[in-house]
Amino acid sequence: MARYRGPVVKLMRREGLNLFLKNSHTLHKEKSSLEKRKYPPGLPPKKKGKITEYGAQLREKQKVKRAYGVLEKQFRRYFEEASHTPGIPGENLLQFLERRLDNVLYRMGYAVTRRQARNFVAHRHVLVNGHRVDICSYRVNVGDKIQIRDKFQKSTFIEENIRLAQAINRSASWVSVDFANFSGEILSLPTRDHIDIPIKEQVIVELYSK
Repeated sequence: MARYRGPVVKLMRREGLNLFLKNSHTLHKEKSSLEKRKYPPGLPPKKKGKITEYGAQLREKQKVKRAYGVLEKQFRRYFEEASHTPGIPGENLLQFLERRLDNVLYRMGYAVTRRQARNFVAHRHVLVNGHRVDICSYRVNVGDKIQIRDKFQKSTFIEENIRLAQAINRSASWVSVDFANFSGEILSLPTRDHIDIPIKEQVIVELYSK
């Protein structure tokens, strides 16, 4: 399945909430259709039917996949690993997603969206422990040091993103960020409390456990 390349606001309208797929500052300035049109894209249904249990489970899964930019095959692999890892499967799943390098770059504030972070990583602008990494799904560990490559530090994108992150104090508590040196470090593994999207992960577990 190909990655979605269309307007991200449509995805957020489909799920009925902000999945942080677009720069929140831009989204606010534009008075986005997420606020103006609080219904899914496309023609409105003639009659609003009752959502089934399976439908609710599917929507929850789609919400998480779209928030983190993960395709179905990869998402299922995450779930399988989460199910065989000690702990609560649903929370393990969310932690694996949070530990993706593209998400870490977003959490640190060097990217305004996960989509933009994927672009930075894929174009080899990011170092992990001094080594260039171009795999967006690379999983970070405690103590890993993240660095923006020297040649990309003067990018308009990075400069603007840092200004925005400093203005709204956006960095996650499980990472440390040194904007002066375009770097950061993983202080601890993310926990369930660090997830800023309303997710019912147990519903996803029930879907895949059938």
